[in-house]
Formats: sequence, structure tokens, C-alpha cells
Amino acid sequence: MSARSEILAAVRAAVASAPEPPGATVPRRAAGPDPVALFCERVADYRAVVERCSAADLADRVRAALPEGARVVVPDGLDLHVPGAVPDHHLSAADLDAVDAVVTRARLGIAETGTVVLDHGPGQGRRAITLVPDRHVCIVGVDQVVADVPDAFDLLDTSRPLTWISGPSATSDIELDRVEGVHGPRHLHVLVVG
Repeated sequence: MSARSEILAAVRAAVASAPEPPGATVPRRAAGPDPVALFCERVADYRAVVERCSAADLADRVRAALPEGARVVVPDGLDLHVPGAVPDHHLSAADLDAVDAVVTRARLGIAETGTVVLDHGPGQGRRAITLVPDRHVCIVGVDQVVADVPDAFDLLDTSRPLTWISGPSATSDIELDRVEGVHGPRHLHVLVVG
């Protein structure tokens, strides 16, 4: 008998009389009295720009978040007039690299982590448009903010592709020098509407 077999046999013998564990439960934490405020705080912690606005002010806030004269890719179903809009009709990576920004909606926002989640439904577009342009302006409704990750999973269809965004793209090398924009947008601007 090998050492591996001996160890595994000893483990099996030790747990043979142990009771069955109870069903797994996911602990839930309250997001506090104002999950939207917590979401905004956490998004800002990631060096993203976050603003709250009314639905009536949304178009003006989107325009203000974009560079003057920007070419902006917009997904089908955005339902918002964006100056300099370039519809995404399966633009190539090179075409996407030539635009200045993208404007999308989100599926939801997670207060505890400051994460924006896209499931690439209407108004969100395909994953490439949120990864290639240098600036991402993302719209999240206050009614889309959930307390924590378990609450998010309760609402998400995990058979769909999901993109989880926690701030602008950033990485650090072995000396911990932060570099932004290596594998996604350098600038994230989140507009929280409502």
C-alpha cells in the first residue's frame, strides 16, 4: 500500500462515523440602510467616477461624461440618444479600438462590492464593446442595486455570459506598480439613475 493510499484510508476511517453536514446556506449580510449610497462609495473606491442623477438628467450626464467630439459605440436597445454614436453591428476589435468610448446599461450593481454586472441583454451589448474602448460609461438604475453577491446570483441567469466590472481595468506588476487599461477600459464612469 502506498503512502497516499494509507493517508486516504485513514481519512475515510476518521470521517466514516461523522454526521452528514446540514444543507449549505449562503450567509446574507445587510447592505445597511442605503445600499445605493454604499454602492456609489464602493464604486468610487475603485477609482471610477460615479454620479447619481435623475432620469430626466441622464442624457445630459452621459454627454458630460464623454470627451468632446467622441466617437461612441452604442449597443442595440440602449434607448438613449448619444452624440457621436456608432451602432455596434459586430464591429471588429480594430474598429472598437478606434472609438473613444462605449455607453451601456447594466443588469445590476452590487452594493457590498461596488461591482457592476452585465448579462449582455438589451442596452448592454456584447462583451467586446465593454472591453476594447478606452472609456466605459455605464448606466445603473437605483432599482438594480442589490445588497451582496448572493442577492445578485438570485437575479442572474448564469447560463448567460456575465461580465463583472469592479472599477477601471488595472493590474500590478511584481513591484506593485499599478497600470490601468491593460485588459479593458482605463476609465469607468457609472451613472446611478433614480
